[in-house]
Amino acid sequence: MGSFVQIDNFPKLVPYMKLFWQGILVTVLLSVFTVLIGFVLALILSGMRLSNIRPFAFLGIDRDGNQREEGALAVISRFNPVSFIATAYVEILRSTPVIVQVAVIYYGVFGNLINIPNFTFFGFIKFDRFFPGVVALGMNSGAYLCEIIRSGIQSIDGGQTEAARSLGMSRLQNMRFIILPQAIKNILPAIANEFVVIIKESAITYTIGVQDIMSAVNAVRGATFIIIEPLLVATAIYFCLCFPTSKLIAHFERRMSRGDKR
Repeated sequence: MGSFVQIDNFPKLVPYMKLFWQGILVTVLLSVFTVLIGFVLALILSGMRLSNIRPFAFLGIDRDGNQREEGALAVISRFNPVSFIATAYVEILRSTPVIVQVAVIYYGVFGNLINIPNFTFFGFIKFDRFFPGVVALGMNSGAYLCEIIRSGIQSIDGGQTEAARSLGMSRLQNMRFIILPQAIKNILPAIANEFVVIIKESAITYTIGVQDIMSAVNAVRGATFIIIEPLLVATAIYFCLCFPTSKLIAHFERRMSRGDKR
């Protein structure tokens, strides 16, 4: 029985290092665009979940003008369709595997419903595969970031909102200039962790033909029949991407928290 890792196999990977470099570029691009899409989507979803839109509120008032506390009409009066839609989206995306979501977006949405242009950028990245991968990962990340942002917003003292209103600030101005800056600082570690998770989860897009790091591993395996050594190279690459990223964000977190120290 041979050894688990054969050192002699590593020189055989040198001709395929270009594939790994291309995979690194694709992984970084996937992560950046996923974070952008996920963060914007999360802001929208968290706003929807925190909304107070109750179109059937009038059903909660009885003939005497008193608020109903029990009964079907009381339940319907408290129904918020906007929050319900956002909650359903978050729960469905968080409760299903990413690989299933990627397959549904690629084969279902962009395979049958929406036609996207088929071209190559950077000389090797296929847009018709890259874009569905970004959309699927962005939708998934948005569901997780929504809960992070919502918890951060709810952690801010409600008295600050009252103070903003007393100064004549609108709800949007209060959210933009007072609530969100504090909330982002509080949830920065969680956002950083989500970004690192995205870098690792982007590997799943190789199943739809995205030329990421795992796609390079499969290409090398198919050409050389070497399995373990390409996986070790991929492991090292992911570590070199994730570890410095987490440390860099931790550095900015410490700088942002200096003002909180007394």
